[in-house]
Amino acid sequence: MYLKRLIAIAVFIVLFSACKEDRPPIQPKKDIAEKVEKEKIIEFGFDQSQYEFKRDTIKKGDTFGIILERHNIGYPKIYQIAEKAKDTFDIATKLQVGKPYTLLFSKDNAGDSIQKPTTFIYQQNLEDYVVIDFKDSIQAYTKTKPITYVEKTATGIIENNISETLEQKGLSQVLAYKMADDIYAWTIDFRRLMPGDRFKVIYTDKYINDTIYAGVDNVKAAYFEHNGDSLYAFEFETDSIKGVKDYFSEKAKNLRRAFLKMPVKFGRLSSRYNLKRRIAYYGYKVRPHKGTDFAAPIGTPIMATANGTVIESTRRGGNGKYVKIRHNATYTTQYLHMKAQNVKKGQYVKQGDIIGWVGMTGNTGGPHVCYRFWKNGKQVDPFKQKLPEAEPISDSLKAKYLEYIKPIKQRLDNIFFLEGEPKETENTITEDPITDIQ
Repeated sequence: MYLKRLIAIAVFIVLFSACKEDRPPIQPKKDIAEKVEKEKIIEFGFDQSQYEFKRDTIKKGDTFGIILERHNIGYPKIYQIAEKAKDTFDIATKLQVGKPYTLLFSKDNAGDSIQKPTTFIYQQNLEDYVVIDFKDSIQAYTKTKPITYVEKTATGIIENNISETLEQKGLSQVLAYKMADDIYAWTIDFRRLMPGDRFKVIYTDKYINDTIYAGVDNVKAAYFEHNGDSLYAFEFETDSIKGVKDYFSEKAKNLRRAFLKMPVKFGRLSSRYNLKRRIAYYGYKVRPHKGTDFAAPIGTPIMATANGTVIESTRRGGNGKYVKIRHNATYTTQYLHMKAQNVKKGQYVKQGDIIGWVGMTGNTGGPHVCYRFWKNGKQVDPFKQKLPEAEPISDSLKAKYLEYIKPIKQRLDNIFFLEGEPKETENTITEDPITDIQ
């Protein structure tokens, strides 16, 4: 009997030891704390567990002062914050209606009868934001959210137009704009695409925090079949110092012209260059119009039509706010009646850069940009000029370019078209009565 008890006790000890070994080890408190630390949710660089996030958008009539005053910050403090922050971001004047902002409230002060924010965050766009932190000392800085670039390919066969094609395939319309405006603007008339025309593109999409789609970043290469022609386009940097990039054919021919056709992407030709113009405002006397007007809503971006150096960015008389650019010894352009300029005198700009926004400053009967064009010091009609091609690729870069595009062209050629695909948008110009009244 005693022996049986000893055997039973021994079996129990063995089984208990085995069960004990199968159990996972108890995690030290330090390891648990580290795991919790790793699972923190950080937004705009702030720990969400430490702050209450209140989100809103800028409403009409909102100012930085009004927003903070609504949340129990007094004007002496508001003035101090704005003054300290203005060298980083002029918060007093640059808030735009519809843009999102976030106020942070410290959870340490959650029991206070009057809660006050400690931080103001203004989102300029999907990627960039401004932080004004006034919890202790006042700090202002700009940040960019982490961006991931994903290279993709797409193909399409035109049925009606390129916009419809891209929409059917769930692709961004920005691809249409880039092909029509940046790549093939001088070789293909996208208003006259034919059913059966087709294209392939290699492009890069942007994602914020790996999840939020932020649009097309660039088109690396494209191939377009139109009216029986096969048109290749490859992006290549020709000036690393100025960051100048162009699109070239498979034979290294520059695909663009030296000048854009118009300084706004979406505008209406409202008044042509006319040295014999008569208008009622001046009793039908001859008032020569030496510019070409493009009507567009206030705030529409105005682009430099060619590479060059800003020689004037100011306001004067009937011209209102304007920018003047010297492109070379032969050509100069001017852009009048701006709401505001986006460049300074002496600044180098590239074709397509935003140099200002459409407005109504100076003498004008409606929102538009008056585009003036000089050739050899004389104002001329840009639509009647045989505009030069862009500078060809230099001999020193040509060999490098041809070597660079070899694998990219091979990749393009190995992308096969799928049956039943579509293509791009139309950029129509219609006449409109808005005109200068200078």
